[in-house]
Order: sequence, then C-alpha cells, then structure tokens
Amino acid sequence: MALYSTADLLFCFAHCLFSLLSPSIPLSSPPPSGLHIMAEHLSQSELDYPFKLLEYFNGFRVSKVIFSACELGVFDLLLLSQKPLSAERVAQELGASVDGIERLLDVLVGVNILEVEQIDGTACYSSTDVANLYLAKGSAKSLHDMIIYQSQTIYPLWNNMVHAVREGKNQNEKTFGISPEDIFQTIYRSEEEMLKFMGLMNSTWVLDGHDIVTAFNLSCFQAMVDLGGCSGALARELSKAYPSSSVTVLDLPKIIQAARQHFTEQDDTIVFQEGDFFDGDIPPADLYILARILHDWKEEKCVQLLKKIHACCQPGGGVLLVEALLFENHRGPVMAQIFSLNMLVQTEGKEHPPSQYSSMLSFAGFHNVQVCRTGKSYDAILAIK
Repeated sequence: MALYSTADLLFCFAHCLFSLLSPSIPLSSPPPSGLHIMAEHLSQSELDYPFKLLEYFNGFRVSKVIFSACELGVFDLLLLSQKPLSAERVAQELGASVDGIERLLDVLVGVNILEVEQIDGTACYSSTDVANLYLAKGSAKSLHDMIIYQSQTIYPLWNNMVHAVREGKNQNEKTFGISPEDIFQTIYRSEEEMLKFMGLMNSTWVLDGHDIVTAFNLSCFQAMVDLGGCSGALARELSKAYPSSSVTVLDLPKIIQAARQHFTEQDDTIVFQEGDFFDGDIPPADLYILARILHDWKEEKCVQLLKKIHACCQPGGGVLLVEALLFENHRGPVMAQIFSLNMLVQTEGKEHPPSQYSSMLSFAGFHNVQVCRTGKSYDAILAIK
C-alpha cells in the first residue's frame, strides 16, 4: 500500500530520492555505523546543534516540493525542452507565478534534483538524470503516479497520525468520510482514486519488480497466479523472467477491467482474470503470488487466505510473499517501519519480520520457508507445500 505525515514522514520520500543519488546506501539494509539516521543515537555534535533533527523536521517540506513540482509538470517540461529554461519561461509554460516557480526550482537545485547555470546573466534550470528517469511522467521508470498518490491520498491520511496512534485504527473516516471497516471501499472510492492507486502499484513494480521475481529461481513453476495483481506490472516482470511459464492476474472485476483498458501493453503475454481471492474460487496454479497483500489485513485473515491457497496447491506448489520485511530486533529498516505506520493510518494490517510470516505460513501448512532480502524497498519469501 502506501506512506506518511506532515512532519517526519514526508521526509521519507525525499530520503528515497537521496538514496538514488547515493546508491551505495540501500534503504532496506542495516545502516553503516557512521551514518546518522533516525534509528541511531545522536552524536555529540548533534547535541551541540541539532542539524539532523532540523533536517527531519523539514523533511515533509522537501517532499511537498517534489510533489508540487510533479503536479505542476516541472519535470516533464524540462525533459521535453532539452535545454535549460529560466524561471520566467517555466512559469509562463506552466501558468504559474515567476516568484513561486523560482523559489520552487531553487529548492530542487538545493536537494540535487535540478541543476542551475547562468546564461547571459539569467539563472536557467535543467533536470538531472535522476529527475528525467524517475520524476518525468514520460519516462519508462517514472514514479510520477506513485508521487501523485502519495501527495493527494497518503499525505492527508498522515495528517491524522496522532489520532491513528491514539485510537489504534485507520483514519479513512476522519480523512475521507468513509467507514474504516472496508479499506478497499476507501481506496477504490471513485474511478479516479482507483486509477491513482493502480498507478501507484504499477510504478512500484516497474521499479522493484525485477529484483522481486528473480529473488528466487521460479522457473520450476509452470503456472503462476498473481492474486490481487492489480495493473499486472509484477506479473509482466514474471512473464519476462520466466517466458516458459504462464502468468495470470486475478483481481476484482472493476480492477481487471481498468487494467485491460489503461495498463495493458502491446506485447503482453499475461492473462487477466476477474475474481475475488477471499470470497471466490482461486484458479489452479503451481505458484501463487501475494505481493503487498498480507500487510493490509489482520493476522487471522492472512492465515485464512494462506490456508485457502494451501488447499489449492498441489504438492511441490508454493506461494511467494512480497512485503517490506522488518528486522527482528526492531531496529529497521526505517522504510519498512514507516510502511508499517502507513498500514495503521490506511488499513487494518501491519508490516512484519520474517519470523512472523514464517509462523503464518507454517500454521497454514507450508514448509521449506526461504527469505530473501533484496536490499530495496520490498523483500521476498518463498514457501512450498
């Protein structure tokens, strides 16, 4: 699912982007001992002046700058221009104030997302490779849909984090006026919201899908079904990695219809099938994929679903779980901890360490549980019947 708040947690999106600029520091890995992050004790120099704390306090502002630039179309304009543009030209093209655009662009330069140079005495701005690859809507690896969802849906939810922590339940009713009981009624509350969520999921697997589907050698599974596969992006990665296997996406009828209309690709080999894996039949398969599904639900409902999948499996068949795995010692990864907080404000579930998923899988009848940490946002667990 999703992420954050108005003070600390919008910092997280910026932190992700900074990791792209510093790829030697994977967010899902234990931090180097000398690196100051939230999970570490503050150094003596931090006691003298709280640089890091101030950075965290202002993190939501950095994220909102990136979100706003995406919504305004700044990165798309700079990518298309192929040359540096002045703030005046950017403002003119986007229908914005020159003063506001200049301030926005300067912050983006400050966080190394844009570049600036003086041309004939005028500051002119251009995109970095990172901005062109991940922030412009036209890029094949664009995170634009993810950013829009986080800005317009997750950000308002995180404004109610205090209430979520006090009450121990999601904030869909307080934020959107919709019952907290049916979480997907909120997520799919309109076609626009449904498509934004599907865009979020699509962006996620365009970014992380290859690492997930190659975490284990899955070539022995001839028929694969991605339960709750949404736009089909992860299924598409499976199909590319294992071309001799058939890959089916099972999801609710309205999701499948939207996927066929908005997310199919010309050379698709995946099959879309309407269904409900909780209340309906599950098609036969050698491998079932549950990607970012179990973290939405309470443990008893997760076990119920895993038992249902186990009953559908032939001996030697399996299930692949894809989730952001917590460390057993409660010390991270910080992104997984933040995702778990997001589950509190948006769903009824939470993130877990590997031992918790292993316990659920064993209780459902699976064995030979293997865990693979990818070093990225999401990890994989494979279990066999």
